[in-house]
Amino acid sequence: MDQSEKNVRTLLEKVTLQCDANWIAFSGGLDSSILGQIKKEQDLNAITIITKDFLGTDLEYSQIVGKHIDIPLELKYVNINEIFDAIKNTIKILKNFNDIEIRNSIVSYLYLNTLKEKNVKKVITGDGADEIFAGYNFLIKKDHAELKMELERMKKIMHFTSEKIASKLGISVQMPFIDQDIVKLVETLPTNHLVNEKNGIKFGKWVLRKAFENDLPHNVIWREKAPMQDGSGTVGLTKMFDSVITDDIFEEKTKKIRNDDNITIRTKESLHYYEVYKENFKIPEFYSGKNSCSDCNTELNIDSKFCRMCGKFPL
Repeated sequence: MDQSEKNVRTLLEKVTLQCDANWIAFSGGLDSSILGQIKKEQDLNAITIITKDFLGTDLEYSQIVGKHIDIPLELKYVNINEIFDAIKNTIKILKNFNDIEIRNSIVSYLYLNTLKEKNVKKVITGDGADEIFAGYNFLIKKDHAELKMELERMKKIMHFTSEKIASKLGISVQMPFIDQDIVKLVETLPTNHLVNEKNGIKFGKWVLRKAFENDLPHNVIWREKAPMQDGSGTVGLTKMFDSVITDDIFEEKTKKIRNDDNITIRTKESLHYYEVYKENFKIPEFYSGKNSCSDCNTELNIDSKFCRMCGKFPL
């Protein structure tokens, strides 16, 4: 282990051990596994969301890591009715119809609501590791200069829907990876400590993997990045909406929405989310400035590459 790996490990351990939550949102991915490994001696409990109707990857990995680090793991299996309830409540909280954000965020809603029912007030999450340590798959394709610029841009706009959902449910989210001391330390590292290659495959979060590679199973340390929607199985919602909403109905409804609301709906999944949104909120106000979304007319963050309201990407 080189000095950078030691420094990252030491600081992350310090920050994580200072967290007083005794529940962790657990996927068996690199980020939550590292945090679980660090806090395993502090009466930590883990919760993983698994959809009954769609196949996800988190079940296997969560069980592997939970057994390896020897922490109690609760597997929360949710059926399609619970998912639809979660969709409605997530849209009410986030106040948008962004299909990617909603699809990912219902996982957060489901585990946070489960913890609320247990009267849990605090939870640890691995949020922020991808933004700070270059974990997203699109980042590993960039050269060093582009990577630095992209990480700076992402830090300016990063937000975590788990915080907003948790606040609504009366739960505090603790996120060690975005601690300011950790952010500052990572900023001093060369980019090859964030993205590097092993056996011909490029990996993000390199320094994290190396710092903890002797503590966790090899297939967890070198697990490639998987979106939350893939792990839990909620990615299956896209196929489900595509199958249950006919092309004729989709064309008819989206044409009416475009004429009546001046909103462009791109997918059948987005159509469902928009209908839920409209049941609870007024249509997005038209923004006349230059920096507006061409699909939903809302104002855009100047540094963003997608629309927070409708999910249009790229802008």
